[in-house]
Amino acid sequence: MAKVTVDGIEVEVPNGASVLQACEAAGKEIPRFCYHERLSVAGNCRMCLVEVEKAPKPVASCAFPVAEGMKVFTDSAVVRQARRNVMEFLLINHPLDCPICDQGGECDLQDQAVAFGSDASRYHEPKRAVKDKDIGPLIKTVMNRCIQCTRCVRFSAEVAGTSELGGTNRGENMEIGTYVEKALTSELSGNLIDICPVGALTSRPYAFVSRPWELKKTDSIDVLDATGANIRVDARGPEVLRIIPRINEAVNEEWMADRGRFSFDGLKRRRLDRPWVRRDGKLVAATWPEAFAAIAAKLSSVPGDRIGAVAGALADAESTLALKDLMTAYGSANLDCREDGAAIDASRPEFWRFNTTIAGIDEADALLIVGSDVRREAPVLNARIRKRWTAGKFPVAYVGPHGLDLTYPAAHLGAGPGAMQGFAETLKAAQKPMIILGRGALQRADGAAVLAAAWALAADVGALTADWHGFNLLHLFGGEVGALELGFVPGADGKGLDAMLAGGVDALWLLNADGFDPARIAAGTFVIYQGHHGDAMAGRADVILPGAAYTEKDATWVNTEGRAQRGRLAIFPPGEAKEDWRIIRAFSEGVGKALPYADMHAIRAALAAASPVFARVGDVARAGCADPAGPAGGEVSGADFVLPLPVYHQADVISRASDVMAQCAATYGPAPALAAE
Repeated sequence: MAKVTVDGIEVEVPNGASVLQACEAAGKEIPRFCYHERLSVAGNCRMCLVEVEKAPKPVASCAFPVAEGMKVFTDSAVVRQARRNVMEFLLINHPLDCPICDQGGECDLQDQAVAFGSDASRYHEPKRAVKDKDIGPLIKTVMNRCIQCTRCVRFSAEVAGTSELGGTNRGENMEIGTYVEKALTSELSGNLIDICPVGALTSRPYAFVSRPWELKKTDSIDVLDATGANIRVDARGPEVLRIIPRINEAVNEEWMADRGRFSFDGLKRRRLDRPWVRRDGKLVAATWPEAFAAIAAKLSSVPGDRIGAVAGALADAESTLALKDLMTAYGSANLDCREDGAAIDASRPEFWRFNTTIAGIDEADALLIVGSDVRREAPVLNARIRKRWTAGKFPVAYVGPHGLDLTYPAAHLGAGPGAMQGFAETLKAAQKPMIILGRGALQRADGAAVLAAAWALAADVGALTADWHGFNLLHLFGGEVGALELGFVPGADGKGLDAMLAGGVDALWLLNADGFDPARIAAGTFVIYQGHHGDAMAGRADVILPGAAYTEKDATWVNTEGRAQRGRLAIFPPGEAKEDWRIIRAFSEGVGKALPYADMHAIRAALAAASPVFARVGDVARAGCADPAGPAGGEVSGADFVLPLPVYHQADVISRASDVMAQCAATYGPAPALAAE
């Protein structure tokens, strides 16, 4: 540790720390444009100049290491004048776009020009002009505003792992772009908007829509993948206008995937805003009492063992518990939450959780990925793996379709489960080996055997110890793990998804279940669809109950590592739509089977009683493996793995309703590895 004095305040910082970090430790604000805590140091904006005793001139604090006994001055006359001069140079070519710039009100250049700049400029020559770049349907470029801080270049290369941005030419002619004009291919491209300190890179869907002070800001959780990224939903009136990430070091750091960020326009399209009942073969609008009466009449004439329920990938924990309790009241054990048919063993939480935890990736020293394209299934989690790879000594291999670009080097072992043993020696040599099993690997006839084989491999290579749990199942959406934690799986003598769809039930309640082909439902089955979008499943329903999307309710979600998190109501549901658990609770009361909770406090107490996961919201209990005994398996076939998300941008019911995601799907098409097959 080095002792440094900053404006008379003595602080201790690690050897090798920068002067800027020492100043922050002393509570001093240092302006910066190019410096970012999660990117490499560029040292090219010079806005962070400070004075160091005995130094001949001001130094760039972001790139200057501390030394024992160093004395730093952050607000001397020399420093103030140096910063004014730097700001004057930065503004030489910056256009006066503030009144029409989407960055207005959130612009680092605005804020620092006021705080550290001068009130006049000595530059009278014409400003330079730079052609805007077309880099896809998500990012709008106004390159006249670019101050060449290179944050975007470094993010693209270091975090996203797609080195598509860079600088061409030199001096005044330098431009940031993609060299050859093309759309950015990263699933994390929206983060460029957040890290750009000026208005050069802004959100194309949000262009000219609102100002930040007009928005109501609500903390929530991204449920369109299973990472559980912490987000902020910005709304004005009844409409969500943008979604941006919040910092959570243990989950998403400060990044967010593009589908969760940009699909918000799907929240207002194809919405179910009133109940519907099928009469004479046609769906007609109905009232809530009429819809409930139609369901009650059918269920009253059906034995309990002929009633079934499926919880979908976007179902929140509260509604899943309510539906399970309702089915129990009817005497039904026909439950399933694995709407994709994944053969997940529900006997122990270790079989379905990401046991290493997302933050635990930083400690792993070897990784095998089985049947998963982590880059598209969980882009933020994949960035964490890349971050670990950049730290060094982290061999990675994968089993799946040939040609996957995971943004970091990974050896391809083969396309089928028989290739898993090809990396065993490397895993055995590691201190903390890690295996990620994709949910797509379990969506096959031998899925249970694949799960057992992956667990057995983890045990064989030393990934299951008292201090380290290296077996991880990667889920796809935010509602999948919560349902497993609540035991929404077939009970004793209960039927699973395939049996229910094949005619094993006479009445089927679908809760946000849109993950399978409705044509699989046997003819004559009475279908109750409860959800928020009029997707294909709603067309098969006999009764439709309009629910609330994730931005329209207070709800609990569990991410792939088993971390319960709370989303909050940002806007109200459209029309007559209601929160899902309240719909089920109201129906139960009307049929004389009232559920034992009538408010949010009571149902969350019931959640905590059902699983300890819900009693520690925001936290995850990380532990080693206490019992290496694996799940029951069988014989593994030689069939190749097929990835579950052929089109990343339209993987869920909300993104399928989004015009922005439709543009992305048209621009990017299917995943390259699948397109090549």
